[in-house]
Amino acid sequence: MPDKPATVAAYAAGASLAAITLFYVFGPNFTIDGEESNGSSRKKGIVGLLNPSNDCFINSVLQALAGLGDLRLYLIRELHRRQLEGPKIYNALPDIESIPRGETPEKICDLQQAPVTRALKEMLDSLNERPIYRKTISARSFIMALERAFRTRISRNQQDAQEFLQIVAERLCDEYHAGVKARERAARSSLSADVVDSMPDAKCVNGSSVGNSDSELENGSPSTDVRAEALDTEFPFPFEGMMESQIECQSCHFKYKPNQTSFVNLTLQVPQQSSATLSSCFDGLLKTEYIDDFRCDHCVLLYAQQMKKAEMGKTTSEREFKHLDREISLIKDALENDPETIPKGVSMPNSQDVPKRKIARHMRITSFPKIIAIHLSRSIFDQNSSTKNAAKVSFPERLPIGGILDQKWYKLLGIVCHKGSHHSGHYESFRRNHLYAPFSTPDAFRSYSQSRSPSPKINPKQNTTAGQDSDASPLSISDDTPSPSVSSTSLPVPSLSASPPRPSASINEATSSPLVPPSQQPTPPPQHQQQENREPSITSVTTPRFTLSPSSDAATSAASSLRRQSSTKAAKIAVPGAGLQSRIRRKKRANDRWWRISDDKVKECKTSDVLGMQREVYLLFYEMERPGDDEEY
Repeated sequence: MPDKPATVAAYAAGASLAAITLFYVFGPNFTIDGEESNGSSRKKGIVGLLNPSNDCFINSVLQALAGLGDLRLYLIRELHRRQLEGPKIYNALPDIESIPRGETPEKICDLQQAPVTRALKEMLDSLNERPIYRKTISARSFIMALERAFRTRISRNQQDAQEFLQIVAERLCDEYHAGVKARERAARSSLSADVVDSMPDAKCVNGSSVGNSDSELENGSPSTDVRAEALDTEFPFPFEGMMESQIECQSCHFKYKPNQTSFVNLTLQVPQQSSATLSSCFDGLLKTEYIDDFRCDHCVLLYAQQMKKAEMGKTTSEREFKHLDREISLIKDALENDPETIPKGVSMPNSQDVPKRKIARHMRITSFPKIIAIHLSRSIFDQNSSTKNAAKVSFPERLPIGGILDQKWYKLLGIVCHKGSHHSGHYESFRRNHLYAPFSTPDAFRSYSQSRSPSPKINPKQNTTAGQDSDASPLSISDDTPSPSVSSTSLPVPSLSASPPRPSASINEATSSPLVPPSQQPTPPPQHQQQENREPSITSVTTPRFTLSPSSDAATSAASSLRRQSSTKAAKIAVPGAGLQSRIRRKKRANDRWWRISDDKVKECKTSDVLGMQREVYLLFYEMERPGDDEEY
């Protein structure tokens, strides 16, 4: 008996050690994956940014950019494509003759390597983490990449968030176009190399040269060039759009050639009144503007033609008559072909004598960007001072842009607000609480698969027995069942009737097996086997099908649970509108959640709170809606 206290103490110590081990092993997993992870502490978790010295203009813009899904998708695709192609393409310099004026080879090489694009992707990936506890990071790495790219230092004084956004967006756009030009040069050089390599193999037949045909070049660089160009057209820089400006004379109704300019953000002037709407601000940019005292080139040529005809009627010299007749014919050709260019060899009248006309200036967006960044200019400049326009600007959650035939709908994903005066204040951002699905890049692998060895098929061809088995028991996974596992079973329930096999399974079987004549086709299974195959089952993709005995308790309980699931599913099918409305309500509740971020301080808010920031709103970020997004509102 003297050993009994020692034994009890040993058992108690072992039990305590086991309890501590269980807590440390299963406690974190329960906290992360359990229901407590959906609590208020989990919802309020988002990464903040440090503000060591007046960096709120940087932090607010980066937080707003982190909530743009199309921007993150572009960064992933662009950098993944560069990784597949290798650094050789982007390290090659263009010819000296093709370098634009004012550019240097070092600057072009720096743009081709896209350092700011890489730094922004790393920063946005860090900001899109979902931490369990409060987490704050620094934007110093991105700032240093930006300073190295421009070879200057960013001042830590009071700065403008719109200017910072303009610098970042223009730099990203320049790096994108530099990469496109580098790929085009590489495609042309590879095409010329293929043509040179094929020259010695050509044979002359009856004096004609026989080389590689077009069908042979389809597997080479020309086809890759075409696909690369298609990728550049399909996935452009999401902030870049095109705007067209055209002038029309109100007297002769001559229209000048439209002038197209690209933009990465739009600046709208806020009217000097107590309140305004975003649509009225757009009207100030896109509405027709009338300008007086304009010298129309078409009217100038018409006036010159009239003056020449008047001089021709008064002249008595045959030489002067022929000279005037030649000038009139030149003016007539210019009026028909290109009135904007003054013909050479024609003496034009004095510009002071030419009548001035009234013109109309039309502005419209011809290429809609996937993400439109709107800057509300609130600056009021006087002769001696500058103030801030504190007018209320109401903005919608869904924004229509364009005409009736080419109208696009955009949804609000983020805003940047400014509180304070024109010379000082604080920036904070609002971003929608979106949980985007994992992004994929299938086109990047498809475009460059020609240069690689052919990969084996994912689904190898099955034998006849396997094909008959697959026909007898097609894969069918209902929406209420979990995903198939390695060892799953089928539970037959005679009282239930399942839906027919999915068309996708039959399509895969038809494409993976050759056609069989009707005389050699296998006979259909018996009626009882077809009835057995129509029973609902949870099948595995990699393991054969096992059937539990109906007499076992597990099968009975599983069958009863399946009956309850089928009855619940039947009730849902009976009232399809209720399920659709509930899904829409869930989407609305999910899309009604926003983050209000002020440097490292983060809190949750609603859409009504965001739309109420009418006096402070400064930058707006809208993303083009995809099909089906209108159900969320």
